[in-house]
Amino acid sequence: MTMLLLRRTAQTAARTNQCRSFSTSRTLHERKGLVLGVFEKEGEEGGLHLTEAAAGFDQTLSGKLSELLKISGPTLKKGKSRVFYGLQQDFPCVAVVGLGKSDAGVCGAENWDTSKESIRQAMSTGCRLLQDLEVNHVEVDGCGDAQSAAEGAALGLFLYDDLKSKKKTKVTTQLHGSADSVGWEKGVMYGEGQNLARLLMEAPANHITPTAFANTIEEKLAHHGDRVTVNKRGQSWIEEQQMGAFLSVTRGSEEPPVFLELHYNGSPDSKQAPLLLVGKGITFDSGGISLKPSPSMDAMRADMGGAATVCAAIVTAAALKLPVNIIGLAPLCENMPSGKATKPGDVVTAKNGKTIQVDNTDAEGRLVLADALCYGHIFNPRAIVNVATLTGAMDVALGSAATGVFTNSDWLWEQLHKASVVTGDRVWRMPLFQHYTRQVTDSQLADLNNIGKYSRSGGACTAAAFLREFVSSPHWAHLDIAGVMSNKDEVPYLRKGMSGRPTRTLVEFAAGLAHKD
Repeated sequence: MTMLLLRRTAQTAARTNQCRSFSTSRTLHERKGLVLGVFEKEGEEGGLHLTEAAAGFDQTLSGKLSELLKISGPTLKKGKSRVFYGLQQDFPCVAVVGLGKSDAGVCGAENWDTSKESIRQAMSTGCRLLQDLEVNHVEVDGCGDAQSAAEGAALGLFLYDDLKSKKKTKVTTQLHGSADSVGWEKGVMYGEGQNLARLLMEAPANHITPTAFANTIEEKLAHHGDRVTVNKRGQSWIEEQQMGAFLSVTRGSEEPPVFLELHYNGSPDSKQAPLLLVGKGITFDSGGISLKPSPSMDAMRADMGGAATVCAAIVTAAALKLPVNIIGLAPLCENMPSGKATKPGDVVTAKNGKTIQVDNTDAEGRLVLADALCYGHIFNPRAIVNVATLTGAMDVALGSAATGVFTNSDWLWEQLHKASVVTGDRVWRMPLFQHYTRQVTDSQLADLNNIGKYSRSGGACTAAAFLREFVSSPHWAHLDIAGVMSNKDEVPYLRKGMSGRPTRTLVEFAAGLAHKD
């Protein structure tokens, strides 16, 4: 009889059709929820181990939560969830999510910290479950890693619905308890940084023009004016700098180009050599005269993903007050066809004097980056990292599993890889052989050709080889993010849409450099 009553209690508590309220005066705007995690108990089939926060909550209920978890269904495996209603007056809705094994740690085969990824996934899942129930304030279990929990919550709840009349419930979050408020706040800033990049990438191209992009970043950095300088360079300045490669891409569009230059001075040593981040900023890429096929062309509103992630990383670095100097460069423009557009076979001259035969106007990203990289060397940077949705070939090679990294520096690769293991937003090293350089320097009319001699073969590698012709720094890395530009369901804590990757890895990388000084 006791077991029957318990089962009925569990069934009543776990119904998903409504969130029971303890007060008739409680309104939708006062709804609160709680997300808790549970680990799989080692060596015990079907056993669960509550996190510290979950155990504390269970204690206030005299063990009722534990009992309900045992009798309300199968053991919660990693990523699986259950929602209970009416357990406690402060939290009418409680989501419990499986975290997997508690000692998972760094996995060499996967190149990430499995525990951190599990926490991000679980807290994202729980928050979205409660959001679907129109709960608008959620307290989140830190799960022993408050930063990862905060990242999961912030990333999981993001949805671009600014232009829709019917919107999702806006949810505010906070750490349940005060175990690691510093880690939580750091995680919130990491998550919000990536969400800024997602916002810029997801918004339509008629809303995020080069000018609008630059204004948005300037507005985001306005709170950090004592440490940040923003320069929005126009057409005349670009012409003065003799950035012929960049200008060749801008010719077809009615939207004026902007060369966005950000200086974040976070180091106490003003003479510290800066980290230089360069992002491709094509706010819409039609392909130009080498017009893209119409299916999925709308996704090319996110072809400024490199600029979005670089600028968002600098905004985040400023929010975190990282003690490091960073310069960000974003050549912003559209690539459009018109009577003035660059034609296949045209030859243009880059800032460093090298001539480029443009055989495919849809290989435009490398042209705008070439001039930005040349310009960036005047700052004598300690390292250069450029980020771009550069080639479809990278998507073919790695898909959405990792960002492809081409670098001339083992040291720089190690720093980027180390950062990516922490963030779970992985990188993978790709080759920079002379084999590929010969394919872009063998040009009929100019010093370089903007596409490889053998067309599509090794396209990501020949694009990287092209960029290397404009770099003299001993520590340079090119990140091709074409494969990670969007998310379908591969990353469980991101909704479908533009991903904002690898913003958090760039931030963690910069933080790592700051701590080495």
